[in-house]
Amino acid sequence: MMQIFSQRMCLLCGVSNEKDVCHACFKDLPQLPTNRCPICLLPVTTSQECGVCLTTKPAFTRALAAFQYSFPIDALIQSLKYQTNLAIVPILADLLIDQIEITKLPDFIVPMPLHPKRLRERGFNQALEISRVIANKSGVTLLSDVCQRIRNTPAQTGLNWKERQKNIHNAFTCSINVSGKHIAVVDDVMTTGATLNELAKVLCQQGADEVSGWIVARTLPAMPPSRTAL
Repeated sequence: MMQIFSQRMCLLCGVSNEKDVCHACFKDLPQLPTNRCPICLLPVTTSQECGVCLTTKPAFTRALAAFQYSFPIDALIQSLKYQTNLAIVPILADLLIDQIEITKLPDFIVPMPLHPKRLRERGFNQALEISRVIANKSGVTLLSDVCQRIRNTPAQTGLNWKERQKNIHNAFTCSINVSGKHIAVVDDVMTTGATLNELAKVLCQQGADEVSGWIVARTLPAMPPSRTAL
């Protein structure tokens, strides 16, 4: 009887399964390319840093992501953010945890902050909700409110790297000394890395020795990368 009640339904195909995503659907999820930059995750010919990161080092040390930002991962994230489908939080967190387990754990987890106005409109910060699950399962201390977004910047959609960098400039502040610490910043989507880079700058100013990006999904360019994308 207990075995019956422990069964779940695959979120994507509805088949009875022990996990939220069955093995068949998991295999079809949009994987990142095997050869990718270890810093920004852009595709490269070999598993070495891309030309952009070699030329202009980002403030963050490395990024890891569970999947590409394409169907059905994009639909799950959009359902969480725009339809308040909070039941998706632990599913996305678990998908990301599968990647985190093979890396060195940081000293602290910091969720990507939302501006208070955006937070009031949405009612929750998806990065914070995902961070809570990851912190609980990994045992890493969550610093939920030490960093704030102090500028309510326009949406980054449609902007290139330089435009995004200018748009997000001086958008964050952090109130804690993290000297010598490794910080993991958790977010749902990384497009160019400009937002992560700006928060990483502030954390490094506060003494962080390393800043990693833990991302559910990475948007990849359709064409080979150029200087307009980090």
